[in-house]
Amino acid sequence: MEVDIEAELPNLKKQGRLHALRHISRLGRITYDALRFEGDRSVKSNVIARYLTAEAQVQDGDTSSFSIIPANYKFKYKGRLDVEGRPVHVFQLTPRKKRLGLFKGELWLDAETCLPIRESGRLVKTPSIFLKRIEFVREYEIRDGISVPRRIHSIVDTRLVGKAELTVNFRNILLPEAAPGPVAVLAGQ
Repeated sequence: MEVDIEAELPNLKKQGRLHALRHISRLGRITYDALRFEGDRSVKSNVIARYLTAEAQVQDGDTSSFSIIPANYKFKYKGRLDVEGRPVHVFQLTPRKKRLGLFKGELWLDAETCLPIRESGRLVKTPSIFLKRIEFVREYEIRDGISVPRRIHSIVDTRLVGKAELTVNFRNILLPEAAPGPVAVLAGQ
């Protein structure tokens, strides 16, 4: 899939944009091939590169510690909405513990498939003392029974340079071929 990562440091009047190819291996490993960068190099190294590094660190760790599951969150049903002509269930999420990677916010689930179409909120614990607050919105679309990322927008309040904004847009998403049988999945094929 193609990704466009746009970042901005409004207080410094600096911005940058990276166009890249994002690859996900059969084992779930994410890699990027940068195709083009436009803008300020400090935005590339201090905002975009840090985002990509954080994403790599997340995939190397235990994802169950921040997965959206009852062990990590309290769920409160807030109601039902219509989004783009589809019914959606809205849940308020409150983390059970103040732990890295968990957030307080909302989860929108497609009523028909129970797949996520939106996650939004604020991280309850920041990964660095240089970051004061991280807010985000992740939007998904449902294609062939799979929830695939469409857009991520984050606003980070930093202690050094003020606000940093990051938007990741996903395009030309290629879904995997028909899923292999359970034996092939277990064998890692």
